[in-house]
Amino acid sequence: MTVVQGVNIDDVLFPILEQVSDPEIPVLSILEMGVVRSAIVKGNHVKVKITPTYSGCPAMDVIGDDIKKALQDHGYTSDVELVLSPAWTTDWITPKGRKALEDYGIAAPLEAEADKEVLLKGKRLVKCPQCGSTNTRMVSQFGSTACKAQFQCDDCQEPFDYFKCLK
Repeated sequence: MTVVQGVNIDDVLFPILEQVSDPEIPVLSILEMGVVRSAIVKGNHVKVKITPTYSGCPAMDVIGDDIKKALQDHGYTSDVELVLSPAWTTDWITPKGRKALEDYGIAAPLEAEADKEVLLKGKRLVKCPQCGSTNTRMVSQFGSTACKAQFQCDDCQEPFDYFKCLK
């Protein structure tokens, strides 16, 4: 059994689910994003439990369909169950996922207290994924999706999304 962020994933399923990407951030797999809570094979059938990044996340239907297709392509039937509790947290993004976010141009979430300092008090703690400077400022509380804020680097002048901390 493979364990990803404390979640048991059958060794047979790991390489399959690792290929399913988050539709809003295609450089992240659903495993790196931390939305897969469990995946268990019984014979030729797989039961996958997933948790949305927030309760109204429009990508969950697409993720469920992508999981079913990936498993079907490998000869499995499947059920995908949406699990709302415990609620997803940015702590579930793997270190590999955080690096992929930054390489893609999205600043990874800070810890909860630092996040509040940035979003509510304008502190300059968010690192620019382009040049690495923390001389950045929030442009808008909302970025390309509700879970991101729009920032700009005052050194390289590049705009970028910051993935908000959710706990």
